[in-house]
Amino acid sequence: MDTTKRQRYEAIAAHVIELAGGKGNILGVAHCATRLRLVLEDNDQADIKAMEEVDLVKGVFVAGDQLQIIFGTGIVNDICQLVAETVHMDTMSLSDLKSKANQRMNPLQKAVKALSDVFIEIMPGILAAALLTGLSSVLGNLSFVESNDTLYGITKLINIASGAIFGFLPLAVAYSTVKRFGGRPIMGIVMGCIMLSNSLADAYAAAQGTVDVTTLRIFGIGVDLIGFQGGIIVALLIGIVTAKLDIFFERKVPEVIRLLVSPLLTTLVSSFLLFLIIGPVGRGLATGITTVLVWMTEHLGVVGYAAFGGVQQLIVITGLHHVFGAIETQLLVDTGRNFLNPLMSVAIIAQGGAVLGYLARNFKDARAKELCIPSFISVLFGITEPALFGINLRYRYPLIGGCLGGAVGGAIVYFTNLAALGFGTTVVPGIALTDPTGNGYVNYIIAHVVALAAGFLFTILLSAVFAAKDKASKA
Repeated sequence: MDTTKRQRYEAIAAHVIELAGGKGNILGVAHCATRLRLVLEDNDQADIKAMEEVDLVKGVFVAGDQLQIIFGTGIVNDICQLVAETVHMDTMSLSDLKSKANQRMNPLQKAVKALSDVFIEIMPGILAAALLTGLSSVLGNLSFVESNDTLYGITKLINIASGAIFGFLPLAVAYSTVKRFGGRPIMGIVMGCIMLSNSLADAYAAAQGTVDVTTLRIFGIGVDLIGFQGGIIVALLIGIVTAKLDIFFERKVPEVIRLLVSPLLTTLVSSFLLFLIIGPVGRGLATGITTVLVWMTEHLGVVGYAAFGGVQQLIVITGLHHVFGAIETQLLVDTGRNFLNPLMSVAIIAQGGAVLGYLARNFKDARAKELCIPSFISVLFGITEPALFGINLRYRYPLIGGCLGGAVGGAIVYFTNLAALGFGTTVVPGIALTDPTGNGYVNYIIAHVVALAAGFLFTILLSAVFAAKDKASKA
């Protein structure tokens, strides 16, 4: 590095350290290909807006409890070294820096961070599936598409692509979870394939009673051979178990037979745990939650509707929401009206309002725009996974704001006696299913606008509360 360049970089390093709260506020220093990454004792001491004006800085944001400053390839290496020299510490590897950041988190924060890491890894696929599903829904409702062979064929292929991505989502989650917790990612793919094997009855068909389910007897325990379509929580749990078993057997099995025996034992033990413990617990949870929620809506009036609208999206996080399809079918058979559909719809749009609330609070953050805009678009078509896993669950307060907005929307559904005449689509496409009785279409729009606004406002308010709480805890 020539003298002129070194002097310029030294000035930048000094300015960054100053705006980061000084030497005493810096706990760790590392860099990736383009970004200088700092772990700070107190992130609030960093002046992010001023740091964006520093020479050669192309962007600044906080992610993963790290202050990340974008400099670009090549430049970041030199500046990172100068920062480390100035604060008298060695540069760290990215894994060591993450460990340093994690030490500052409480158990809940660590759990949320781990969950976030799992879904950020597969977020591009979820976003692609969500937007393809929305596009398929729009095209499928256009009459001229049905009459044109080419357009119909394109729509069909789009539908197959989106359905396949969501259909194999548990596999992607198992893969990402095993990778996040230190196991070999291929073992996650293996477990995902087992979860979705076509030798098992389809979970959605089994929930609706349209397929025969084989039951095995193992150690006197009945094991239903049902697949785990939609089983996000099951995939997470088996991913963690598989990672830990993979690490264990890789350490304990003698090297001469490790390549053969270690993956065999990992797969065998994980499979037994999947079918004997983890899977049944997940299904039991689904049945219990569904029974309670439906009972609440039928017996607690507006309180039950508000509670359902408030927590329904939490059920989506678990992957247990597919059970509602069977209940909706039964409601239509028994009464001809499906009140669960608009309840789920307002819960969805409220999470979209929370996404907009988070975006409003972080509008200058390019990363926030990159995640929030496509996530909100997918919400409009009834798909919340990108919003839930990419933003709301990750930052906690948007999820709470969205749930509160869903509760408000649920109350509107109750007072306006909203219901659908079918099921399967929600939010914008869902208006086509609305029972028009009693100004149904108008009430549908009102309920969604109110839920969207409530999710937005609650998220804005909670962001201030969380910021004040974090600041007080660090004081």
